[in-house]
Amino acid sequence: MQTFIVGYGYLAIFVLMLAESACIPVPSELTMLFGGALAGGAVAGAHLSLVLVVAAGVAGNVVGSYLAWGVGRYGGQAAWRRWGRYILLREDDIDRAERWFGRHGSKAVFFGRLLPVIRTFISLPAGFARMPPLRFGIYTVAGCIPWTLALGWAGYAVGANWQSIANAFHGPTYALAAIIGVLIVIALIVLARRRRHERTTSEDQEAGNARSSAIS
Repeated sequence: MQTFIVGYGYLAIFVLMLAESACIPVPSELTMLFGGALAGGAVAGAHLSLVLVVAAGVAGNVVGSYLAWGVGRYGGQAAWRRWGRYILLREDDIDRAERWFGRHGSKAVFFGRLLPVIRTFISLPAGFARMPPLRFGIYTVAGCIPWTLALGWAGYAVGANWQSIANAFHGPTYALAAIIGVLIVIALIVLARRRRHERTTSEDQEAGNARSSAIS
């Protein structure tokens, strides 16, 4: 993967990020971290622009996501469950993404982009549910930018020290993802409680109004 990125630069980043978002399990963590590291001078003669690295990553994510969304919408679940194994797609991956989308609806497309594994497959249930393409694109872009930017910047910060600590990247990457995931879960819990409180208050008000009407 590193040789491919060194040789083809932005095109390689675009293709790898497209593949990941199209449900092919290519680790975006390594792609964006190494792309950022190249921008920071990790390999002599292969200097890239961090802005263009992030732009290529976001563009690949969006295109790949639309491909998966389209296949989910027009191909349906049966086709994916039958043929997905040929691209290393497991049924429990689809099930996990469907449960996430089912619980959180359209917002799952945004939040799912910030979580490992979920981000790779979240476009499928959005397609199954026939989520409108414009809304899907807006949530996808909004979710892709912070993830690719954070990874690209982290790789850029490492820069020339990439080779000496490359083997240790998996730990910090997943630790970062875990922290983001916890924050997202907390935000969702707070949002759910607020909505439940608002619903309870509304029901109490309706009951009070009904009693008042009955009395009068």
